[in-house]
Amino acid sequence: MEITQIEPQIVWKNFAALNAIPRPSKKEEKVIEFIKNFGENLGLETTVDEVGNVIIKKPATAGMEDRKPIVMQSHLDMVCQKNNDVQFDFETQGIQMEVDGDWVKAKGTTLGADNGLGVASIMSVLESSDIPHPALEALFTIDEETGMTGAIGLKPGQLHGEILLNLDTEEDDEIDIGCAGGIDVTASQNYNLEASKGQIVKIEIKGLQGGHSGMDIHKGFGNANVILGRLLYTGVYNQNIQLITIDGGGLRNAIPREANAILSVRNVVEFIEDANVLKASILEEFANVEKDLQINIENFSTEEKAISEEDSKKIILALKSAHNGVYRMSPDVADLVETSNNIARVELKNGALRILNLSRSSVDSTKFAVAEQLKSVFELAGLEVEFSGSYPGWKPKPGSEIVKIMEKIYERDFGSKPHVVACHAGLECGIIGANYPEMEMVSFGPTIRGAHSPEEKANIPSAQKFWGFLKEILKEIPKK
Repeated sequence: MEITQIEPQIVWKNFAALNAIPRPSKKEEKVIEFIKNFGENLGLETTVDEVGNVIIKKPATAGMEDRKPIVMQSHLDMVCQKNNDVQFDFETQGIQMEVDGDWVKAKGTTLGADNGLGVASIMSVLESSDIPHPALEALFTIDEETGMTGAIGLKPGQLHGEILLNLDTEEDDEIDIGCAGGIDVTASQNYNLEASKGQIVKIEIKGLQGGHSGMDIHKGFGNANVILGRLLYTGVYNQNIQLITIDGGGLRNAIPREANAILSVRNVVEFIEDANVLKASILEEFANVEKDLQINIENFSTEEKAISEEDSKKIILALKSAHNGVYRMSPDVADLVETSNNIARVELKNGALRILNLSRSSVDSTKFAVAEQLKSVFELAGLEVEFSGSYPGWKPKPGSEIVKIMEKIYERDFGSKPHVVACHAGLECGIIGANYPEMEMVSFGPTIRGAHSPEEKANIPSAQKFWGFLKEILKEIPKK
């Protein structure tokens, strides 16, 4: 089936048009121009602010002029992840999509349904002539996935809506009313190089499913950098390890699926034997959740120089000690992860080391607690540590008028109660709310699985359900 033939056709048509435009985070020039042209071609007031956010205004439809004005918001950028055996350039190519039963997927890459389906839905409302709605401002932000700089750069006074509908949630039975904040923790150091003194080994980890470092952090998925650290640790005290290169993970908000290291060891046979014993245990540990996990440990050859045994030991001990995963569950909200860390990226090349983390929390004090714990570990290992990109969480307001209206509509139309929740992802609502404190905010969306990984897929019946829900919400926005 062609993507554009799926119901609701207007949404999937716009999603296909959007996905034809390359839109990596921090490289959104093409998609900004695409959305700007979209608004202008509809004859709607369209502006691009100084950081690149696009705002399109549409007057209320007839009979809706007395309703509260709203903001509909989604982000333009997408996480760009692909499988190693896939040749794809996210900066020049559009996403290649396919239908698989009830799901829309991409061919070996992320799909961009996060947050492309939200963007496409807003586009569909903007171009519609038969959907009742109040006066609305469509806010398309940039760079949500790698720093939320679009939301951070949005200035007070640009928006005039009283209710914000964020379309960036990934379970269609959830109404999100709160989210985690986050902070980037980066450890780095430069080391002198020397000739390797032992035999060369390559460790390769692949086949992990990855996932969203907020929404999936509690699910027990494997982190390739953590597994690599465990394998390196097997020889740290008796093999005189010299690290040559490490290449693990990618973006801060994606659980690492792949990692590899090249290193020098004193006794390659003994090291591989010991590492294979641990490998068997790791494969058994993850047998039920990571069925495609592969770990390869083998002899290798390279002319590249290594860092010293002493420096290598410090790095390995730091990787083994740094916290990864859930740090604390919320004592206030059942089953909600309060605080976590993702060891997202480890890179050692030509003596330059970088370890990138994303720490999240719905409580600012514990966000900094886990960040400071990481800083302590890395500084003990002689690394320099920088905090950056800190952004606030979004405090839930479960009694707000828009939430009550949405609960009523959901129960009426779908015959069950929605889950009113806070999430461990980083939504832009908290940042926007800092400049618009009087604005009521809520987040919802269609069901998406595997966001931030090449396994990402969007559920077709759920998109139909979401579209119907959205139209009913627009129709029942309260009066001013």
